[in-house]
Amino acid sequence: MALKRLLTEFGMGSSLRRQDYTEAASRAVRDALWHNSINLAELYGKDKSDMQITVEVGVQTPEALDPAEIAKLFPYGQVQVIARKGGLDVPRGDGGKPTVIANVAISVALDLEDAT
Repeated sequence: MALKRLLTEFGMGSSLRRQDYTEAASRAVRDALWHNSINLAELYGKDKSDMQITVEVGVQTPEALDPAEIAKLFPYGQVQVIARKGGLDVPRGDGGKPTVIANVAISVALDLEDAT
């Protein structure tokens, strides 16, 4: 297998009041993806389901993230979600739950060994 990373996109998302790390990460994924329309697989004679998609999510509490919910955002490809310590929790002056900021890096790779 000649797996080759071809694309990396970055995004940021937030949860203003609910301290919902999964929602903040979902918004970060949308931020990264919804600005693009890249027909990457077709350029190499591959099917979209062949794409190997790695989503690295940075949040202050990685164990609070639901990777399965993040993976559902992708309509095709083989998705792996990796939660890491990162992002930012911004304290609120009114004593409420902090605003949560998530960062994502989405990488797309294909096996190009037999690409046309």
